[in-house]
Amino acid sequence: METDELIKALAADARRSGISMAVAWSGAILAAVAVAGIVFFALLGARSDIAAAAQTFRFLFKFVVTIALAASAFGLLAMLSRPDADARPFMPRLAIAPALLAAGIIAELAVSAPDTWSTKLVGTNSLVCLTFIPLIGIGPLALLLLALRHGAPSQPTLAGAMAGLTAGGVAATFYAAHCTDDSPLFVATWYTIAIAVPTVLGALAAPRFVHW
Repeated sequence: METDELIKALAADARRSGISMAVAWSGAILAAVAVAGIVFFALLGARSDIAAAAQTFRFLFKFVVTIALAASAFGLLAMLSRPDADARPFMPRLAIAPALLAAGIIAELAVSAPDTWSTKLVGTNSLVCLTFIPLIGIGPLALLLLALRHGAPSQPTLAGAMAGLTAGGVAATFYAAHCTDDSPLFVATWYTIAIAVPTVLGALAAPRFVHW
């Protein structure tokens, strides 16, 4: 059988089982959020001044960025689970979260004194961020890779990276409730590095564990 014919046959099978795949992805993302929440509350919990922090734009903005990242990555992940997927037209969706963050950084730089920029960037919890975002994201990543096994991705490395990016976004959303560093400069630096860990792990793991 020619490669194109094989892909078409697999795509037809995916369409016939679309409901079950949709259920698999729905269950996977719900379970991923639940696992991330359990780990977060078991290890960290919300910051003590969260009620007051929730009244500030900078605190809430973190969630806008992380949720946008998780949502855009998850959409691509679900698409890439199909053998006939062409994700190229939808890749620009991944730019939504970075664009929002860039706008936040510009606003931050515009309203704060230059001599405070380095302090805002370094923050006070960088090591905690680098530790707990990957730690919270491990369980969600495993669940998303497990769901990916029910599909037939023709680009498993890219699909695995999207699983890791989704898991990282979910983990960062929970971690943001604990983090007392609300500057977009901090988020752009340390959250990005921390989220890169499950993203790389997903890209490396998927070709080994996702077969079709």
